[in-house]
Amino acid sequence: MSTPLDRAPASERPVSSTFPAGAGPLDLPAERARAKVTPPPAKRPRSGPATDRLFGWAAKGAALLTLAMLIGILLSLLYGAWPAIAKFGLGFLTSSVWDPVQDQYGGLVMIYGTLATSLIALLIAVPVSFGIALFLTEMSPAWLKRPLGTAIELLAAVPSIVYGMWGLLVFGPILSTYVQQPLQKLFEGVPYLGALVSGPPVGIGILSAGIILAIMIIPFIASVMRDVFEVTPPLLKESAYGLGSTTWEVVSKVVLPYTKAGVIGGIMLGLGRALGETMAVTFVIGNTNQLNSLSVFEPANSITSVLANEFAEAGAGLHQASLMYLGLVLFFITFVVLSLSKLLLAQMKKSEGTKS
Repeated sequence: MSTPLDRAPASERPVSSTFPAGAGPLDLPAERARAKVTPPPAKRPRSGPATDRLFGWAAKGAALLTLAMLIGILLSLLYGAWPAIAKFGLGFLTSSVWDPVQDQYGGLVMIYGTLATSLIALLIAVPVSFGIALFLTEMSPAWLKRPLGTAIELLAAVPSIVYGMWGLLVFGPILSTYVQQPLQKLFEGVPYLGALVSGPPVGIGILSAGIILAIMIIPFIASVMRDVFEVTPPLLKESAYGLGSTTWEVVSKVVLPYTKAGVIGGIMLGLGRALGETMAVTFVIGNTNQLNSLSVFEPANSITSVLANEFAEAGAGLHQASLMYLGLVLFFITFVVLSLSKLLLAQMKKSEGTKS
């Protein structure tokens, strides 16, 4: 007996009525093909232990090669400086006499010039770099961040000899006319301050070299500070702002404690650049091997500048050995600075653990 549903056309019947008795949708060939489970992708074979060992040996070899090169440089400096070390000893570090004619050498003037110019550069560059990094990460509008950051980083691409020529021909006369001469008139006859700004008003000397070094190291310190400031978790800063903190409080109490290791690393990077700079300092420091006063405008010399000026013409013997001795001293100064930075970071971490 047929029903109205059986008499209806096949196209108007329900979907389930079009399947044979006892069959479902999955019994159709197309549905059966879709129902097949896709096999998992074949796993890439793992590299064997031999590859891992080879990579480990390569990494260890690179580290040992760097250490061997460092030790080789130190031994070569010791070997070249040994005649001067044997004759002058540690007195070389406290003597200001530099007389190639009489074969009498002392490195006090060069050591003082190196440390003084680097200290002046840090005193100028660190606050400026901090302000640049703070502005770029916390206060700058979005449209200005990228072009300003790129412009600051481009300062690092300027050759040092260009900085030296600019300092000698442009910045030196400006410093002499608008800074040195007015200060000398202002502090004339004043104890200590008058001696601090004394010297020939020619615009070259320790202060000029320090300012040029500061301009050169600002891009390095500012870039590192900006990068480490940006890695501070936004949640920490937003929480501080939500509690009513000002921008300075957020930076001083949240950002700086979180990024102090990177900040100190950036400062040490700039200091290393200042200690090792040669050509720019040679142009503007005055290249005088005599230290008449402790004036910041007094012409002086640095270790790198005296090496650049005299090493090519130094004869074999005490003159060349004394220059190598100066190179060894610069190596030691750099090592001490880096060691002190590591100790400072370790002490800061230790104090954090004590507070917690």
